[in-house]
Amino acid sequence: MRTYPPTLEILPLMKSVDAVVSVPGSKSITNRALVLAALGSRDSACFLKGALRSEDTDVMVDCLTKLGFRLTCFNETIFVDYNESGRLIPATSADLYVANSGTTIRFLTAMLAAGHGNYRLFGVPRMHERPIEDLLDALRQLGVSATSEAGTGCPPVRIETTGLRGGTVRIRADISSQYLSALMMAAPFADGPVMIELEGQVVSEPYIKMTEFMMADFDYFIDRSTPGTFTIGRSIPLRSEYAIEPDASAASYFFAIPAILGGRITVRGMKRGMLQGDVEFVDALARMGCVVTDSAEGIAVEGRPLRGIDIDMNAISDTMMTLAAVACFAEGPTTIRNVAHVRHKETDRIAAMATELRKLGATVDEFEDGLTITPWSLHGATVETYRDHRMAMSLALIGLKVPGVVINDPGCVAKTYPGFWEDLDQLRK
Repeated sequence: MRTYPPTLEILPLMKSVDAVVSVPGSKSITNRALVLAALGSRDSACFLKGALRSEDTDVMVDCLTKLGFRLTCFNETIFVDYNESGRLIPATSADLYVANSGTTIRFLTAMLAAGHGNYRLFGVPRMHERPIEDLLDALRQLGVSATSEAGTGCPPVRIETTGLRGGTVRIRADISSQYLSALMMAAPFADGPVMIELEGQVVSEPYIKMTEFMMADFDYFIDRSTPGTFTIGRSIPLRSEYAIEPDASAASYFFAIPAILGGRITVRGMKRGMLQGDVEFVDALARMGCVVTDSAEGIAVEGRPLRGIDIDMNAISDTMMTLAAVACFAEGPTTIRNVAHVRHKETDRIAAMATELRKLGATVDEFEDGLTITPWSLHGATVETYRDHRMAMSLALIGLKVPGVVINDPGCVAKTYPGFWEDLDQLRK
């Protein structure tokens, strides 16, 4: 188990870079694969290869184990063994701690609704401020007692269920695409076909496509012939092995380094057409002036003088803070738009990024759904992370060029990338 200091000064990297790096497996894919493999475990055991081992995925593994599923973790492989209980969810009651893992609480809330029993899910104080009511409302439409314990529309969540009934359900996904993904993965185990109709704008749509493609890989049936509607029938998933892509969100930090410092970095395993939409972050860097090259080994970014851009980052919002850090070194302002939903993440990411970049000397205009960053004379400062892993990793990028940047609570990276600081230090060798 790694230990982290309470603060970490980021020493400038006094050279341009020329490196090939690897990043761990995708959190988004790992937690979806864990749910899909567990739901299918009455019919097929499954090896998940290249899995991320981090706080978020360990929380999911721990919850599934408490629910009676049999999982074995070794290195980057997680084995989901046969479920011999005869029930979709082996345990008929459980009190599950999800920390601050949004994928875990949302995916498990829907998954448990498809079972039989009484369940409670809770987390850290910030989790109890993160909305989940739209998902609970959808589950109630399918015959489940799904409630916010405090009546706030946020966790803790209580589920009392005898299974999902089939039929039509309407759901909003304008705060989190994870509501829809959760419902999609549970729907094949309803009493009959489920037709999911979407209300309003869907945020982070590439994550919906990720869920859809992964379900197809696990042999689930989904009909999308009617626009704005998912029809999901009963099916038996059969998958004995599943390979997990390297994390494109994590790769964004290394793609950003040559943009800031000059030089070139290749991230192994990154390629166009991945399940993860965040691979398109490199296109934002290309718009700012970088050179992006695709090869059999991965995707490479080569630094060039940066120019500010105006960009809609709704589809790749997990990389919004990475781009905000890069924008501090561009010629002219950069405006990031259409990411209002990131205010409901581990922290209010728009407000937090604006606050911390101002500490470092940037001029930042905050608006409801984004930021405008105008580069100025940057200087060192101690910055807060708000227990948000992406705040820590994004702000560290600035410290690679600006002396005196100190990260408070660097250990928060354990949520998705426990080895980040070690991998960053490898570039100094």
